[in-house]
Amino acid sequence: MRRDQTDAEAILWTALRNRGLGVKFRRQYPVGPYITDFACVEYGLVIELDGGQHADEAACAYDAHRTTELNAAGYRVIRFWNTEVLTSLEAVTQTIKDALS
Repeated sequence: MRRDQTDAEAILWTALRNRGLGVKFRRQYPVGPYITDFACVEYGLVIELDGGQHADEAACAYDAHRTTELNAAGYRVIRFWNTEVLTSLEAVTQTIKDALS
């Protein structure tokens, strides 16, 4: 678990915490061997934020495997690039709301 959040994580956490979208999200929630960025256990939804380091082929393969494992554990996974959160927070939160409905 990381102590310090990225700017994108801090911004999204502000929108999610205290039932900001009407449901409870947890930050850095463990699922199997993974620590997810954000999870809504009640709806089985995981939100992952990815930076530029996730763009290369090996990282994409790891993320795909991680998503498969999280799906097998009963979670749907939505991934956003950090830049999406930083520049289009409203669109990001709308996508999350849509996934919850």
